[in-house]
Amino acid sequence: MPIKPLPLRKEIAYAAGMMGWSIMTNLIIVMLPYFYLPPNNSGLYPLVPQLLVFGAFNILSLIAASGRLFDALYDPFIASVSDASNHPKGRRIPIMKYAIVPAVIFCALVFYPLVKGESITNAWWLTFVLAGFFISVTTYIIPYNALLAELTHSADQKVRLSTYQQVGFVLGMILAALCNNYADLIQQFFPLTERAEALQYTIWGLSIFSGLVMILPIIFINEKEYTNAKPTHIALLPAIRNTFRNSNFKYYLISDFSYYIALSIISSGLLFFVTVLLGLPDSDGGKFMGIMVLLSLVFYPFINYGAKRFGKKPLVLLAFGVLSLIFVTIFFLGKLPFSPTMQMIILVCCASFPLAALGILPNAILADIAQKDTEETGENHEGMFFAVKYLFVKLGQTLGIAIFAMLTVYGKDPGHDYGLRLNGVVGFVLCVLALLFFSRFKENKPANQQPLN
Repeated sequence: MPIKPLPLRKEIAYAAGMMGWSIMTNLIIVMLPYFYLPPNNSGLYPLVPQLLVFGAFNILSLIAASGRLFDALYDPFIASVSDASNHPKGRRIPIMKYAIVPAVIFCALVFYPLVKGESITNAWWLTFVLAGFFISVTTYIIPYNALLAELTHSADQKVRLSTYQQVGFVLGMILAALCNNYADLIQQFFPLTERAEALQYTIWGLSIFSGLVMILPIIFINEKEYTNAKPTHIALLPAIRNTFRNSNFKYYLISDFSYYIALSIISSGLLFFVTVLLGLPDSDGGKFMGIMVLLSLVFYPFINYGAKRFGKKPLVLLAFGVLSLIFVTIFFLGKLPFSPTMQMIILVCCASFPLAALGILPNAILADIAQKDTEETGENHEGMFFAVKYLFVKLGQTLGIAIFAMLTVYGKDPGHDYGLRLNGVVGFVLCVLALLFFSRFKENKPANQQPLN
């Protein structure tokens, strides 16, 4: 049967899946350090001891890393299962549907410690529920992203669907970042005295909403109508090795890994930067995140045009350069000759372009890499490329949380904030590394693209 082009309404349904995944993932990134090791002006109380292991790593950073250890082993496995699936309804969507309910439950349970106060028991519980959460969302996102390469049949289609996907991602970021604002409303209308309890109700609501929108691609997209991919016959370990033989993929992967560490540092530190470095209320964190994301939407048409006109690589390099300067600014937050609100407005305005460019283009670039590899090898293992990518994305996110949590040892409270400022230095170095590695990426431009003069 001929393969149908994916209509707009189904492209939107596809993007909705990313929004649900983004809400839950960003809840973990943004709220986990703030909930378990809050600053002393937050109205919350610490839930895990601030103990150092090997003189440098605190417990929260080790928990974040251990939760992803299970995920790291699971990523290639679920990709291999998806790539090799002979399910009559497709290789991807039948697997995705089993992940949604566990992801919702584990996301909420992350914020339900067993003990109200500092306790090693909470550390063990958090390790368990984080592992469950990461494995659940991996079962969804690996097949989901592999669909991007299979549902699109031209470079323009890849950029367009990746753009819609990124809209879903940034909307998820906004909804997650507004968590404290929703908690304010709950405390305003319901008789809750504890801030932690208001946040828990909020996170349950956001998790359930995430699950509902993650169902939309499963309901509205008949995978067999829009893809012609066939099951791959390469075993798991050879399939992983094949991805690393692609030199372009290696440069892409290293730069993407550095970027996600840096992005996770910003996301984990947002509420600390707002409340500690600038002395603003925590509810402003979500407002500034919303402004940044909405401004990033303005750049989407220009990025789509620029990708067609000049190629994707120059825009990615420019975005890494701008992001490196943003991290320099973070180091000086609260000391610049502007009001605290103006400092944050300047920061989020500058961050909107890299957020847009680095949200849209990398997935489209990886879909190009996977498609070219399929043409050269005759094997459809797009899932493995995305599995390796998302393994490093999640390792990067975890390492970002771990770095941020580790640096809080050197100061995370008003008047004692040097640890928060050090995140600016680390982020700057990471973005420069990403820029240098991606500069070696070789982009194959279609004939209608013009080189930069």
